[in-house]
Amino acid sequence: MSTLLIIVIVVAVIVVLAILFAVTRGRRLAAERRQRRELEQRRERAVTEHREAAQARAGAAEEAEHRARVANAMAERERAEARLHEERARAHEQGLADDDLMREERTTTREEERVTTERANGDGVRTEPVAEEAPATGGRVENGDR
Repeated sequence: MSTLLIIVIVVAVIVVLAILFAVTRGRRLAAERRQRRELEQRRERAVTEHREAAQARAGAAEEAEHRARVANAMAERERAEARLHEERARAHEQGLADDDLMREERTTTREEERVTTERANGDGVRTEPVAEEAPATGGRVENGDR
C-alpha cells in the first residue's frame, strides 16, 4: 500500500503542477492579449489624432492659400490703378486730357454754387434747385417733394 500511496501522491503532485502551469500560462496569454488590444486601441487613437490634425492643417493651408490669392488679386488691382494714374498723368503731360480738366472745372463751379446757395438759406437745405437739377415743371422744390 505504501507504494500505491506514493504513486497516488506523485500523480497528484504532477496534476497539481500541470494545473498550475496551465493556469500560469493562461494568465500570461490573457495578459499578452490584453496588451495587444491596448496597443491596438492606442494605435487607433494615434491614427485618429494624426488624421484629424492633418485635416485641420489642410483646411488651414487652403484658407491661407485663399487669403494669399485675395491679397495677390488686391496687389494686382493696386498695380492696375497705379498704371491707370500713370497713363492719366502722361495724357495730361501731352495735353490729351484737357477736356476732362474743363469738365471737372464746370462740375466744381456748380458744386460751389450749390454750397453757396445752401449757406445763404441758413438751414443747409436747398430750396431752389441748380438750373440743371430743376424739375421738368420748373417750380420750387419743397422739402417734402424730394
